[in-house]
Amino acid sequence: MQGGLLLLGIVLAPTAAFAAEGGSLISLDASLLVQAVNFLLLLLLLYKLAYRPLLAKMDERAAAIKQQLEEAERAREEGRKSLAEHEAQLQAARAEAGMIRERALRDARAEEQNLIAAAKEEAARLLKSARAEIEQDVRRARSELRQEVGMLAVEIAERLIKRELREDDHRRLVEETLSRMESRS
Repeated sequence: MQGGLLLLGIVLAPTAAFAAEGGSLISLDASLLVQAVNFLLLLLLLYKLAYRPLLAKMDERAAAIKQQLEEAERAREEGRKSLAEHEAQLQAARAEAGMIRERALRDARAEEQNLIAAAKEEAARLLKSARAEIEQDVRRARSELRQEVGMLAVEIAERLIKRELREDDHRRLVEETLSRMESRS
């Protein structure tokens, strides 16, 4: 209301000064008072019907903009937090993948060592088995050789007993024995 009176004073002051000098723009009679009252009523009516709702709408709009700005700032902050969380999760996933890779490599190396050790053990076992089999074959061959030599000795002795050997017979008998041995082996 005070703003309206101030505006009225600002508008009417030059007019009143002009009229006091003898100008006839506005006459200072009762119509001026009616016009002033009409003007004040118009100002009051405009203030109530237009200015207040306009101020309320502007305040509401300013509050809505302020709220939207705050929401945008909160969303930006949440976005930053979310980005930081995602980066942390990505970093953790990379670290975990590295650990899994290291563990897999370590397990593969251990498995490789186990396989090498098992292969060496199997080779040693096979070598031992082959040696035992060879030794057994050698013993068997020696035993068979002894039996054959014994049989040959008995056979030679029987022949010697049956006849007396001369040097030619002796040589021929040894050669026959050697040839029999070679043919059997």
